[in-house]
Amino acid sequence: MSTRPASIFLVDDEPAIAEAVSFALQAEGFRCRHFATGGDCLAALAGEQPDLVLLDIGLPDGNGFDFFRRIREQGDVPVVFLTARKEEIDRVVGLEMGADDYVVKPFSLRELMARVRMVIRRSAAAPASNAVSATAATPGGGSSSAGAAPTVVGRFQQDSLRRQIRYAGSALDLTLHEYRLLEVLLRHVGRVFTRAQLLDQAWEAPDHRLDRTIDSHIKSLRAKLRAIDATADPIHTHRGMGYSLEIGA
Repeated sequence: MSTRPASIFLVDDEPAIAEAVSFALQAEGFRCRHFATGGDCLAALAGEQPDLVLLDIGLPDGNGFDFFRRIREQGDVPVVFLTARKEEIDRVVGLEMGADDYVVKPFSLRELMARVRMVIRRSAAAPASNAVSATAATPGGGSSSAGAAPTVVGRFQQDSLRRQIRYAGSALDLTLHEYRLLEVLLRHVGRVFTRAQLLDQAWEAPDHRLDRTIDSHIKSLRAKLRAIDATADPIHTHRGMGYSLEIGA
């Protein structure tokens, strides 16, 4: 039985770029709908949920970051930012907001298609998408999938099939990259990882010019752990080196 081609919303007001990207997406077998404004994209999202949104930051009717927030209010569709801006801070902001990737213009269509395929594969492998909710688990006996048991590491409980991690009995509401970072730390308790090593293992296409974004994700993880237990501090900072997870903390 054939599967439907992935649907992609392209939001970009530059006709030449939009035409080239639309053609490349269709040549790769994707269904593509193009919108010149963020408002048009939001209106279409009310009736259709695509597999991916390619979102330009500079749009005629508003800032792409603002539209990203409104898109995420409507659902957990993966988003890849497209932008002519080269400033590192803009890329960091986009990733910290929870975007799935970031491509700077001018880009090669081959690279863009590779990133699109990567994000769609990753999203399909993690149906819970960027938010891992408390309702995804069944405490006290329900199994996440036939024959699969959660892995217990100290006060952490990881259900790899549901892409969920619980701490002290409570589900953590994690973004995709927060989940992947914590997963890496849980696999190697006590090991000190540099920022570059964490980027390599938690990001599909790491950009080492952005390794400081790890600090922001670690800060967010710590806040979420302390929201469950105010005294919790299992993620240790090793000055000049990186981070480790200590299960006795």
